[in-house]
Amino acid sequence: MSRPQALWPLFSDLTVLPGVGPKGARIFAQMKIATPRDLIFTLPHAGIDRRRQESIRDVELPGTVTVEVTVGRHRPAAGRGPARVEVEDARTSFLLIFFHARGDWLTRMLPEGQRRIVSGRVELFDGIAQMAHPDYILHTNEADTLPRYEPVYPLTNGLTQRGMAKAVAGAIGLAPELPEWIDPGVIAAEGWSDWRRALATAHAPDADSDLATVAPARRRLAYDELFAHQLTLALVRADRRRKVGRVSRPSGRLSSRVRAGLPYSLTGAQERAIAEIAEDMASPHRMGRLLQGDVGSGKTLVAFMALLAAVEAGGQGAMMAPTEILARQHLESLTPLAEQAGVVIEILTGRDKGAERAAKLAALQNGDIHILVGTHAVFSDDVHFADLRLAIVDEQHRFGVSQRLALGQKGERVDTLVMTATPIPRSLSLAQYGHMDVSILDEKPPGRTPVKTALVAAARYDEVVERLRAALKEGRQAYWVCPLVAESEVSDLTSAEDRFRRLRAALGEGQVDLVHGQMPPTEKDAAMAKFAAGETGVLVATTVIEVGVNVPNASIMVIERAETFGLAQLHQLRGRVGRGAAASTCLLMFGAELSETARKRLEILRDTEDGFHIAEADLAMRGAGDVLGQAQSGLPRFRIADLERQAALQATARRDAQRLLEADPDLSSPRGMAARTLLWLMEQDKAIQMIGAG
Repeated sequence: MSRPQALWPLFSDLTVLPGVGPKGARIFAQMKIATPRDLIFTLPHAGIDRRRQESIRDVELPGTVTVEVTVGRHRPAAGRGPARVEVEDARTSFLLIFFHARGDWLTRMLPEGQRRIVSGRVELFDGIAQMAHPDYILHTNEADTLPRYEPVYPLTNGLTQRGMAKAVAGAIGLAPELPEWIDPGVIAAEGWSDWRRALATAHAPDADSDLATVAPARRRLAYDELFAHQLTLALVRADRRRKVGRVSRPSGRLSSRVRAGLPYSLTGAQERAIAEIAEDMASPHRMGRLLQGDVGSGKTLVAFMALLAAVEAGGQGAMMAPTEILARQHLESLTPLAEQAGVVIEILTGRDKGAERAAKLAALQNGDIHILVGTHAVFSDDVHFADLRLAIVDEQHRFGVSQRLALGQKGERVDTLVMTATPIPRSLSLAQYGHMDVSILDEKPPGRTPVKTALVAAARYDEVVERLRAALKEGRQAYWVCPLVAESEVSDLTSAEDRFRRLRAALGEGQVDLVHGQMPPTEKDAAMAKFAAGETGVLVATTVIEVGVNVPNASIMVIERAETFGLAQLHQLRGRVGRGAAASTCLLMFGAELSETARKRLEILRDTEDGFHIAEADLAMRGAGDVLGQAQSGLPRFRIADLERQAALQATARRDAQRLLEADPDLSSPRGMAARTLLWLMEQDKAIQMIGAG
């Protein structure tokens, strides 16, 4: 299948557009704009009212004004100062200011005694109104060329608003009329125009209201993005169901040994998740399941039972973590269970080299290793399994859909289980995992003690240190998390290195250690190992300890400048304590200037330990943009749609996509063919490959 001919112009080189040469194309590339298609989906984010006023007195200053003026005296530049031109509108006079302007250019543009239309920002300096470098200087007969309301686009260095607007206009000119892919009922209910008209309208706003997410043209274009994405997820799901999987029927032979050795019984949620996974693996379809659990809900044990099911069925299992620390943590917690079950578990990371790596790879290919834990290294071309049945990705949002699929291709018809420790609001969950079945662990295993959370002002630092001193004497351990690694000239946030030095001075040389993401892996692992072994009392860290660190004896968590962290991140950090029998405490230290919103966010954390409730509150208060951030790079990036504000729109898109595929699985009807065009337009090429023949 090839891209429809009607779309070719939109995927051509940017140099086909007016005013864009090879250098201009390189400038646009800095904004991730490579084709006219990228340009048409880069909408204006603001607007300037250019409607003509009688006088600058009609506008609140400072502000942008468009007025007709009579040009008066020119005052040439003196020394390094600007050139000034006196002008008069219908009711008052003011100055036009020009730095570095040539005198002959000024007299040509603004001849004395002539009338001109000027538009630009007017400000008061010492009581005198001045317009510096007007955006427009026009003859009165050119008044119609000035937009009433001018769109403002995002820019990068070397690009002007006029250059951007010219290129956008050229790109819109290449946009063809396309057949309608949205359900007629949705179009009628929303009162939307067709795609081509919505595009033109979104780029030609007439007022601030046209820039809002609720503006009909923008809603329509956002829906197109969401619909294409939901259609893609539905196709991935249908493709997986269509492909025959391998029946991996667990015997219970190995898992019963593990259960017999556990000092506690599993929660109802764990039993339910294990049964759902076992049922999927025993079916002839390929499993694609998300295991979503809050901090401390026992995901690792559920994952291990799934790995044992693969081994019981005569195959192998692999578990991939995003960092080496986390991979080693998994190995540590799974090794005693593997020994109980009598299976061989091994780790593979980028650190494995030479003969050691070769030996591991040979054992893996021979089937001598039953369970492999690893990092990205598991993706390497030279990694071959004897019979990989189950791939588990412990993703912490750091792997995208394509990487998840890559691990699944390491064996023949591999089942896939994705684990996430961050409870995700439903709207985001549908965006990222709409193609998967979901198991949720919503109960805590016995033995997890509730964590008491308190808000403490940074001014009480000395009290907190005294409290730590007393806890250390009782043999307890603590984490102290800082927002930065090193001292910053521009920030008043505390650095981990500085806090480490101060705490070491207060509590004693051997009592305090430091770990952060910029340390060499060996030093980082050594510091973690010493803390886990109880050799150090306080571990000063950055958010590198957010995931995976398991030290049951650590019962105090101090988070400095807690207001600078996201709620979900604070919840993850708090989850590092409360893992043992001792009563645990989390102290959220905040700076002197605490805004109302920041206080509210910290109070939510103080009042609940329910990660799903916290995630919803985080989304509502911060917006999807912040929640997604770098930490959740697996989530789709939309140019127009806003996952947080348009959750209902996404739900409609999901239903629309499902209905379309149920009625037309091959997308061969007229509307199905239009939907194919949309998928090409939205660069969902992978989805197109999954459509049945036709």
